Order: sequence, then C-alpha cells, then structure tokens
Amino acid sequence: MDLISTPYKLGEKAKHIAKLQTLENATIINIQLKKGETIAEHDSSKDVVIVVRRGSVIFDVEGTETVVEQDNILYMQPFEKHSLLAKEDTDLLVFQILP
Repeated sequence: MDLISTPYKLGEKAKHIAKLQTLENATIINIQLKKGETIAEHDSSKDVVIVVRRGSVIFDVEGTETVVEQDNILYMQPFEKHSLLAKEDTDLLVFQILP
C-alpha cells in the first residue's frame, strides 16, 4: 500500500505540476492551474484518464473542446493531441496508462 499526498499548492504559487507515482504500467500526475492558465498542445504515447478534483478545465482534444469537471472523467487515446485552459482554479489528476 502507498498513501500519496496531493497537497493544494495554488495558494503558494501558480501552475503546479508534479509526478506523484510511477508504476509498472502507469504514471500518476497532479496538475493545479489558476483560472486562465494553459498547458500548450501535446500528446502522450499512453492512454490518458483525467479526473478533476476541484474546479473546471477546458480540454481541446483534436480540435473539439470539452469541459471537464468533478462530475465527469475524460479519457483520451494514445497520441490524441490536446491542450488545457483552466476556467477556474483547477486541481486534477492525470493517469497515463500503458495500452
């Protein structure tokens, strides 16, 4: 068992990105963004699952914008190009999983 701490950092600084855990077949990342902050377009060679813990973020995935909030989960296939825009202060988890 491993209990992983994910402290809220936006009170201390803007844009916080931290790799929380690397497993044999997955990586878990915490991203915290202030309202209006962005992450430029990129992709991943892995399956990606996004879980928003706080706030609201717009994902542009291959030209289609989707709002991701606490009541939904976003799944992206490997190599889907995507970018992020925080609609409000946002705290999310990224699960990168080997296909």
